[in-house]
Amino acid sequence: MAAYLIVDVDDLLEHFQRRGIPVDLQELALGLKAGAALASGLISTDQLKAVAVATWRQHRGQRPGQPDPEMVFKAAGYDCFTVTKRSALADALIINYFSYDPEPVNELILATTNKDLIPLVRRVKTTRRARIRMWGSVDVLTGTEFAEEVIFQPLESLLGIQQTKNVAVYIDFENIAISLNEQGYMVNLDQLIVSFKRQAAAHGQPLSFAAYAPWGQRGSLPPLVDSNGHEVADEAPSRLAMANIDPVFNLPGKNSADMRIARDLITDSSHEDAADVYIVASGDRDFNEVINTLRSRNKTVIVWAVRGATSRQLENNVGVQIEYVEDFTDLQTHQQLSLAALNEEGEIANFTPSQWSSVIIQFDRVAQSQGGDVLLRTRLIDQLLEVNAVINKQRGEDLVAQAVSLGILKAVTPAGQKLMLDANNPVVEKTRSIRDRIVLRVMNTLQVRDWEYVNYGFLLKGLAMDRDLERPGMNYSDQWRSDWIDCLVREHVLQRELVPHRHNPDDLVPVIKLRADYALPAQTSTPDEPQIENWQGISIDELERMEPETADMVRRVIVSVEQFTSFRGYSWCPLGSLHKRLRAFDRGMSFQRSVEYLSENSAAAVQEYPNPQSEFLTKGISLQMNAPLVRDTLGDRDIFIRVLLSMYERSMVISEQSFQTMGSTREFDLPLWFSIMETENVLNPIPGRTGQYSLFRTHHTVSLVAERT
Repeated sequence: MAAYLIVDVDDLLEHFQRRGIPVDLQELALGLKAGAALASGLISTDQLKAVAVATWRQHRGQRPGQPDPEMVFKAAGYDCFTVTKRSALADALIINYFSYDPEPVNELILATTNKDLIPLVRRVKTTRRARIRMWGSVDVLTGTEFAEEVIFQPLESLLGIQQTKNVAVYIDFENIAISLNEQGYMVNLDQLIVSFKRQAAAHGQPLSFAAYAPWGQRGSLPPLVDSNGHEVADEAPSRLAMANIDPVFNLPGKNSADMRIARDLITDSSHEDAADVYIVASGDRDFNEVINTLRSRNKTVIVWAVRGATSRQLENNVGVQIEYVEDFTDLQTHQQLSLAALNEEGEIANFTPSQWSSVIIQFDRVAQSQGGDVLLRTRLIDQLLEVNAVINKQRGEDLVAQAVSLGILKAVTPAGQKLMLDANNPVVEKTRSIRDRIVLRVMNTLQVRDWEYVNYGFLLKGLAMDRDLERPGMNYSDQWRSDWIDCLVREHVLQRELVPHRHNPDDLVPVIKLRADYALPAQTSTPDEPQIENWQGISIDELERMEPETADMVRRVIVSVEQFTSFRGYSWCPLGSLHKRLRAFDRGMSFQRSVEYLSENSAAAVQEYPNPQSEFLTKGISLQMNAPLVRDTLGDRDIFIRVLLSMYERSMVISEQSFQTMGSTREFDLPLWFSIMETENVLNPIPGRTGQYSLFRTHHTVSLVAERT
């Protein structure tokens, strides 16, 4: 019984070249022959009649440095048959081989991806139990009368040929981001990265990724968010780089990106080791000529585009396979993403600066200058352009439209030409709160210390102590605080400078100032804002009723300054050191207002003092010891310490509960005074015993009180 292997060499070589699959001819010839012998059940390949058909002449010299294909197949034991006319290939094989073979064929294997050999299936004389196989990448028998009769087997899997193509991806990120935004989607950078990587891998082995955009140009792209809804425009290049996507910078404007990508595509595809598949993520028609060039170089071209934002020239290009980004990416609308940003309690998780911050801060700024809470849409966009929050009016319109869809802005008129902020929106409420707390902290520090600026690190520490910022998703790290300070600098609320260090002029340190043209919006008042303009004559009891936190801070200041001056033998206490010591209890402006209260009631003096440890004058505070307020406060302190000494001598547990049993003649605000004693190190918490303290018996102040007892 005869067994035949017919190899269509012309077709296979063209097929492998078109798909970018490198093939060793000798391995191909031997592999096909060995596989055919095994499939036929032959003991050796010598029993197999192997015929290689090709237009051999056209292959000579096509592969410099490579052996002649005809010689390779002859060396492998094939009968090399020359094709003279492709349309008559089956007839030629019948005449030259099967017409004169007396044996019917028991096994016929056709290695081809072309239909030209199909006539052999019908015309070759076979045995009743003969098997006919076709080895190829595409089953060309599908739909023919031989579909059930002939066994189809994938050629590459039979030979173990590597089918993976190399893929190169070029992303016009500006085009894709703007197109998605215009179609109503949020540009989720995390999701795009994952989807781009996955979709590229579906076409082969990704060799290179590049994303082109005006990275770092504020406002040039629509808002980029992560999966938690956080704005990540500033982090986009680093996030892309971490995903092995090269962030390539180009100037804003579509022509800049188009020209850069086109140049790179032409250059990269001209190399010998160029990719097999080129993916261009853009819907711009300017790529049509480049795509045609790639096709002429036998490259597979795939375009990733956004439906509704793709040029018709690209969609009508028959040599291009188009895949739509929204089809292979699970994108969310604005409303969906805003809900995704909430935690289980409905709070905004990790509330970081975003382009919504620009909308809110600039809206408030313009509204205050105009004396109202309603703005023209065009006026808001102009303001966003002025502070570089957006790069052009179209981006400004996109940003405002998204803010409306998220509920940050509300349309006052049916056409939406007049807008106002929704004060109840959590994004608006939190942004205002953070802005005002930071501005108040800067104002407080500058006024209390009479500085020209605030040290950046000092401001970070002060904000860390601000209890009004202790809310879900807020004030959880120095990075969070730094991000918001940087945001207010970008929004022209604060001003950042580098100034020489006062002890080492060669060392520049970052400092923060409040911009002269910025005023805190009147509608965002806080409980700590000034209510009393003239402190003179107001008793501490009246102050207690009007501003309890300021009254508490007055007592803390008096006790702390007296302890410092008496222990060190100074007449004054550095105001900066005092503020640092009491900063944990300074909510907004209570420290500043307590100092003002003491000064206006002649209980303390604030001025510049010579500092023995520095050549510079230091701002300090000194107590007027004869002032009734100072005498009364220190008298209360002494009484409190005497009760503590009595408890100590009786070996009693020191706590608020046990203090009450001592029957003191003076009624104390126990939480306040225990806190003061702990701050001044008179009392120390006992580890593992909540609310219980030990008395520092040899403390300077305790010793003085004990001596006077």
